[in-house]
Amino acid sequence: MAISKTDFINYSRCPRYAFFDKVKKEKLDADISIDEYKKQENQEYIEEMLGSMYEVDEEGNETDLIDVPNRQLEAMMDYYKEVELEAGRLTNIYFGGKTTFSESTYNQECFDFNHNGIKYLCYVDVYNENDDGINIIEVKATTTNMYNKLGFKNKDKEFVSIFEKEGPIYRLKEDVMDLYSIPDFDVDKYQKQVEKLYDRFGTGKYVYDLAVQRFMIEGEYKSSGNEEKLNNIHYYLAVLNADYIFDGTYEKGKAIYNQDEDGNEIINFFDFTNLTKAMQPKIEEDAKKIERILFDLKDQKCDLGKWCGYKKPGGCKYFNAICGKDIPHKNSSLNYISNGQGFQTPEGRIKGLDLINHGYLGMLDVPAEWITRKTHMIQRECLEFNKIYINKEKLKKGLDQIKYPIYHLDFETFPCPMPRFKGEWPYIQSPFEFSLHIESEPGVCDKIKDNYVFLAKTHDDEREELVKALIEHIDGNKGTLFAQNVPFEMGRIKELAKIFPKYKDELMKIHDRGFDLLWLVNTSSKMYEALGFNEEESKIFNYYNKDLSGSFSIKKTLPVFSDLSYKDLTVKNGTEAIVEYANYDKMSKEEYNIKYQALIDYCQQDTWAMVVILDELRKLVK
Repeated sequence: MAISKTDFINYSRCPRYAFFDKVKKEKLDADISIDEYKKQENQEYIEEMLGSMYEVDEEGNETDLIDVPNRQLEAMMDYYKEVELEAGRLTNIYFGGKTTFSESTYNQECFDFNHNGIKYLCYVDVYNENDDGINIIEVKATTTNMYNKLGFKNKDKEFVSIFEKEGPIYRLKEDVMDLYSIPDFDVDKYQKQVEKLYDRFGTGKYVYDLAVQRFMIEGEYKSSGNEEKLNNIHYYLAVLNADYIFDGTYEKGKAIYNQDEDGNEIINFFDFTNLTKAMQPKIEEDAKKIERILFDLKDQKCDLGKWCGYKKPGGCKYFNAICGKDIPHKNSSLNYISNGQGFQTPEGRIKGLDLINHGYLGMLDVPAEWITRKTHMIQRECLEFNKIYINKEKLKKGLDQIKYPIYHLDFETFPCPMPRFKGEWPYIQSPFEFSLHIESEPGVCDKIKDNYVFLAKTHDDEREELVKALIEHIDGNKGTLFAQNVPFEMGRIKELAKIFPKYKDELMKIHDRGFDLLWLVNTSSKMYEALGFNEEESKIFNYYNKDLSGSFSIKKTLPVFSDLSYKDLTVKNGTEAIVEYANYDKMSKEEYNIKYQALIDYCQQDTWAMVVILDELRKLVK
């Protein structure tokens, strides 16, 4: 039996994961039929698990509900591979010696060892040997922001990072200096921040990954009698540098990531050698737990918790189909608005998935005496009595703040890990499309005649053409820039103003006229307090309908106010838009033309939806 590093991370997540994996793998690998499965021990439960993992249509065709292809990941894979190649290149420069790295996992350095009948194995993204020893480098397509936020304010209210940086390498302060010898250094605050790196389901998730890798590497050296090498191995995470600005250098169509003008490299390294050593007792404990699970394989039900990764990237793939399948899709107990702190009960506070663990599945399952916030009371009342809540006075005053013409704007952006164009940085939301509906006066806007869409035709840099189109169609001297979640659109405009300074004045005039649809449907406490409403009323949403199910996203609000739908569109959401744009170069001419128009239709729908919703809000206060 072999366990990869990924298996280890998932099997140690909870006791159920390995069992589900085994059931699914046997179905995929075995030549036996479902009927033969019925003869096996625990047959009904096996069938139930498989029934949750697969959907069978009327013709008997199966759809895998677990291993669903991640189309965005597939579309971005070449860029993720580029991150590893850049990490390998910079390892050569900064560490010297001999470096092994490859786009293909199977060409990477591999470590394995056997223990209690289990073979543990891992591949190393970047393996480096130099005169000082061995450097193990795990590459993650996250950015330095994940770790640079770790720090505290000193007595002078200045931010103190827990890291010290030398060139592109970060090290914990405790690894390079005596903290107790630093005047007025708050060691307690420092340690509290470092503790976050031990949280495998939070900030420390990649550190845990690296610690598991260390466990497997050390296992091979110990089992092969090479323990003397252990003291000369260093463990690093390589991540994208959030401060890096691409200078736009290309050679034969390929981006060349030189040092930027501030001396930043595209990749930075975090030395977690001592931290991963301190984590080894925990990893060894997890390994024993995994062994017990695998040699007594059965469904060991357990509570839901942060280990499930609910609604997070990298969450448990079995959650929606099996463990969390009883959570209602609408108006669950998790849909109370702004409820991160949960509810205060006589026995203490209960929040998040603990509500589900205790049987409080639906919004109405939560005891009424726990509902103390005004917003929660309104939500519950709307659901229980099928009512609609409207604060007409607030909504009317909010509508009065809008100046005409209204420029309904929506950007589609490409969040590429590697900056593609001059002036960009890792994961910048680089605009490749916008739709604009211009409403000249209340309710006066035609879906086709008053719409303009700009969509990049290639993967070449068309941002300046986008900027020119934007300032050509929006008069920054009058009217209102209107969007759902307008800070996103304003953020992209501000970034474009920085990248293209000759258009800065025109762009910032547009930027400064931003107004959010959410301020009308939901609220803006700052705006409404300025309009004379008290603090409590200003914090409460202006409109609520049970069909919103605790969300004011445009996909939720649109069906409440109109019959418009995205279901008949070829491109139905932002993720699909990213995928189709990313796949331009892989399409035939015929497919390209179809998908190009589909991208136009989707973005146009987003801005037309805002026109429709705004018009319906006006009708509510007449």
